[in-house]
Amino acid sequence: MKRKIYDQLLLWKNKRKGKSAMMIEGARRVGKSYIVKEFAQREYKSYILIDFFKVGDDIKDLFKNYKDNLDMLFTYLSTYFSTRLYPRESIIVFDEIEFCPAARAAIKYLVEDGRYDYLETGSLLGMKTSTQKNKKKKKDEDKKDDDYLVPSEEEKIDMHPMDFEEFLWAMGEETLMDFIRMKFAAQEPVGQSMHRKIMDYFRLYMIVGGMPQAILEYLDTRSFEDVDRVKRQILNLYNNCIDQYAGVHTPKVKAIYEAIPAQLQLHEHKFQLSDLNKDARFRDYDSSFFWLRDAKMVNLAFNTTEPSIGLGLKQRDNSLKCYMNDTGLMISHAFDERGVVSGQLYQKILKDKLDANIGMLMENIVSQMLTANGCKLFFYSNASRENKDDRMEIDFLIAKSKITSRHNVAQSECRENLLSMPSQSNVSEANISPIEVKSSSGFTTVSLEKCLKKYSSHLAQAYIIHTGDVERDGDYLYLPLYMVPCL
Repeated sequence: MKRKIYDQLLLWKNKRKGKSAMMIEGARRVGKSYIVKEFAQREYKSYILIDFFKVGDDIKDLFKNYKDNLDMLFTYLSTYFSTRLYPRESIIVFDEIEFCPAARAAIKYLVEDGRYDYLETGSLLGMKTSTQKNKKKKKDEDKKDDDYLVPSEEEKIDMHPMDFEEFLWAMGEETLMDFIRMKFAAQEPVGQSMHRKIMDYFRLYMIVGGMPQAILEYLDTRSFEDVDRVKRQILNLYNNCIDQYAGVHTPKVKAIYEAIPAQLQLHEHKFQLSDLNKDARFRDYDSSFFWLRDAKMVNLAFNTTEPSIGLGLKQRDNSLKCYMNDTGLMISHAFDERGVVSGQLYQKILKDKLDANIGMLMENIVSQMLTANGCKLFFYSNASRENKDDRMEIDFLIAKSKITSRHNVAQSECRENLLSMPSQSNVSEANISPIEVKSSSGFTTVSLEKCLKKYSSHLAQAYIIHTGDVERDGDYLYLPLYMVPCL
């Protein structure tokens, strides 16, 4: 299936010309192995793909024993995989490289050699090592593996579940997202019939999710029950990864992961540790949240003390929301009373008849789309007891690079003079857009009104994401869910 990351890989190949390796990092089953194999087949004269999850120690040991004799290393690899390598026309792919730290460490020498290109994929980078450290018995060679450093010659791309545009491509809709972007730029409604058509696709995307296996199963069978079984296999794989690699954090990681749907049904959607353990403190669970984030199984949004420039500098690490990386998986995770989600429930979601839990699903999929867009997730929650005007809840805050009227120096001038420290008056300001997600027609905008009134000097366009068409209402721009990728 067509993936946007392919174009990024092509750009890397043509621009870098072997001067760096490329690491593709992402959760299990997002399609990393498929895309690197397709890229290698189509763009190179020959390739070798080494799946370190499958190959034996004899192959892994080559990278320890011959990092100083690359001619011999390439001879062994070429012979073992029965593939001739051509200088600057071949690529070597290291799949699941977390299972061979020595190969990752060798990237430094391989790139310096310059004969071939190198692609890596990883799902649990750093986690296998940290789990090994928790074991009482450990071989000396494992200790050496733990000491390998991440090579500076390595670039990285994060790979996410398929986004809505990629889903549309899979459904045979090659130009629909272009139409959506055009209407977003013009801030015009798409029209009743087109809106109904796009929302049907979007609800289907929410149900099936962005995991390539689930999408392929839907295309093959058109059966929601069969799709649910595929998604449940992926969830079981994730649970096995937690059991195998989370080490001493396993009980807390599993407790957090199991609780995500229930936590997102809370009024503020903030994760309440007291629901797991009445005496729980964030310092006891922070490593478990970060484990899930680093495994790409969840997307974390952090509360900021003020919705203004430098959101990351003001984030409160002990106040967060925890979303699943894929909303399709979340549906299978949340509605699993009988081990499989019934087709009847899927039909309710598809026909917009599921009232009780739709807010949870909408906010999760917005977080998923913003993450795929490269946005870091923040929200603003202030439960002030002293001043009711300070009391507000904003679902998401995203930074949008923009020169304001108060800062009239071009960004290019700042880049040209990197050695000088620009004054506050001539710095490019990152405007903050507040986003509210509304799942029903009977909603209020009280928090948004308070936010715009108090922080107007820092805020750009305020968006309300809903199930309706584009609409302008004073300071608010109402956008349909399917336009979130345009933000």
